[in-house]
Amino acid sequence: MSYADVNGLSMYYEEHGDAPVTEDNPALVLLHGGLFGSQTWAPILPALAAGRRVITADLQGHSRTADIDRPIRVETLGDDVAALIGHLGLGRADVMGYSFGGGTALRCAIQHPEVVRKLVVVSFPFRQDGFFPDVQEQQRQMSAQTAVFMKETPIWELYERTAPRLEDFPQLVGKMSDWLRQPFDYSEEIRALRVPTQLIFADADMYSMQHIADFWALLGGGLRDAGWDGAGRPGAHRLAILPDTTHYGIFESAAMVEAADRFLSA
Repeated sequence: MSYADVNGLSMYYEEHGDAPVTEDNPALVLLHGGLFGSQTWAPILPALAAGRRVITADLQGHSRTADIDRPIRVETLGDDVAALIGHLGLGRADVMGYSFGGGTALRCAIQHPEVVRKLVVVSFPFRQDGFFPDVQEQQRQMSAQTAVFMKETPIWELYERTAPRLEDFPQLVGKMSDWLRQPFDYSEEIRALRVPTQLIFADADMYSMQHIADFWALLGGGLRDAGWDGAGRPGAHRLAILPDTTHYGIFESAAMVEAADRFLSA
């Protein structure tokens, strides 16, 4: 349990597993969802850390990482993660993120492919309009003023237990709501991405199946028959749709662990 000084941020991280980090067995960096923290990975950490080193980190303003004077954007957080990988001397690491953390992992791979061996994006859209309309409406209603209504939720319980400055909670909610209002479309950068990537979504996610299919197509998937020998597959990229799963439980799903582990170990 330590802090790394990266990009003006004192970033909290933990190391799990005792396997040596090598080129053939790189470390895995796990990035949590928005408003939560790295503790949310606890149910699946033993499985992921069996045979590999796992690094969990709290992103800007979340849990044990105090906020700083800058907006919260997945682009700048992607820079933070790359800096953490360099700070720890991990070489090229595997990076896996869920939801908001998935966006951060994606930006890390886009902006710093030299430090990412493989990328796993769990339940994150490539474009802002990928969210279902009712989800977008809920996001528009979120603001620093609505933070008070979260005081009876697991989000607040974790923040209250771990954050260095409880008074920053409305600020975190406000910054996250501001990020949610920013339009984004990473289509062209994803088309150019050369980092082997796995997409993992729930079969009842907060994005339409069409959006998920479009994301997969950006990586070259679902465009042709792979053939008897699989030669028509989209390179090293993979897609997993997990049955009987939602956006809110996918990050602790045994099926997600199995899918990610198979991809990372291949």
